[in-house]
Amino acid sequence: MNKALGKYLKFSYARRKFKDRLMCVGLVLTAIVAIIPLFSVLGYVLVQGIPALNIDFFTQIPKPVGEAGGGMANALLGTSVLIFLGSLLGVGWGLLVGIYLSEYGRGAMGNLIRFTADLLSSIPSIVIGLFVYSLMVLPMRRFSALAGGLALGLIMIPTVARSTEELLKLVPTHIREAGLALGLPRWKVIIRIVLRGCVSGISTGVMLAVARVAGETAPLLFTALNNRFWQFRLDQPIASLPVQIYTYAISPFEDWHRQAWAGALVLVGLVFAINISCRVLLRSDGVGRE
Repeated sequence: MNKALGKYLKFSYARRKFKDRLMCVGLVLTAIVAIIPLFSVLGYVLVQGIPALNIDFFTQIPKPVGEAGGGMANALLGTSVLIFLGSLLGVGWGLLVGIYLSEYGRGAMGNLIRFTADLLSSIPSIVIGLFVYSLMVLPMRRFSALAGGLALGLIMIPTVARSTEELLKLVPTHIREAGLALGLPRWKVIIRIVLRGCVSGISTGVMLAVARVAGETAPLLFTALNNRFWQFRLDQPIASLPVQIYTYAISPFEDWHRQAWAGALVLVGLVFAINISCRVLLRSDGVGRE
């Protein structure tokens, strides 16, 4: 009897161990399959983009059609301007929405705002571009950097709002109660205690939102359009790196194709740097640690 029980337990243990190893192998293979496309794209962009990078790319504006050389300095500046304008709207508004949802949004209004934010984040960016086109471009009768910044800001709002809400919810309730027990108004408790304890995490959410809009092309085609020259007026069309890459990629000129790969490499590098910074901030803030 004992021998039979021992054999059964040994067989049961071996079977469970085999299933465990089989599942581990399956998960590893799945992870590898998911990673292969990413590294394939990154590798191809590196191979195509590195030979095309030079000092002219970062210091010169595009040459006239058919003339070789030039760069995307105006597009780099335009992308920075558009991201800054989008952040002015998206970060501020998103933070306020996230604070409201975390601290006050426990009723029907909070649920409605959450549903709206989730719905806005799932809307294709080209639809947001068309909305801003009808809202701002048509009344102004011109494309502009302001319209492009508005489109990017609308895309950033749900990401910043939802990440802020989730991070503020991680702050223990007794910390809020301690601040209130000291006689501080609730708004001071939120600003001076709750928000200050989540600065790194909130910064990470903001950077993720910036990384998302940094490569947007479709909404900018309907709002900021493009510009082959330096432009410092916000009410005029402005160049951007994603649109410039798109324009060069569909052109018939080989030199423009080369510069498009260089621009793609710079854009991928920017997004990669932002994501690495997010990881560093999360680790320094202790988020995700046991």
